[in-house]
Amino acid sequence: MLEAILGSAVREKVLLFILIREKGYSTEIASFFNISLSQIQKQMDGLEAGGIFVSQNAGRTRVYEFNPRYPFLKELKPLLEKALTFYPKEIQENLLMNRRRPRRRNKPL
Repeated sequence: MLEAILGSAVREKVLLFILIREKGYSTEIASFFNISLSQIQKQMDGLEAGGIFVSQNAGRTRVYEFNPRYPFLKELKPLLEKALTFYPKEIQENLLMNRRRPRRRNKPL
């Protein structure tokens, strides 16, 4: 949807993921969208270098989130929210369903 503006579809997906989930790491995003890890890492590094993302280490994992000091953040978020409305409902629902806690052992699905 925003490929022409952002430069790539992968970058758009990374931005949407972080917009909805607020935080994320490369492997999580790559497995969600079924995209190669190297493509995701390349985009996240570029977004961090551009000042859009900030990151911190959580153990051995590098966790990314939007930089609250990015000057165009107020304009970027509504643009991404609008683009999300054009994605299939299945992807929208899966993005919004954010389960991060581990499941209890032997808990039924």
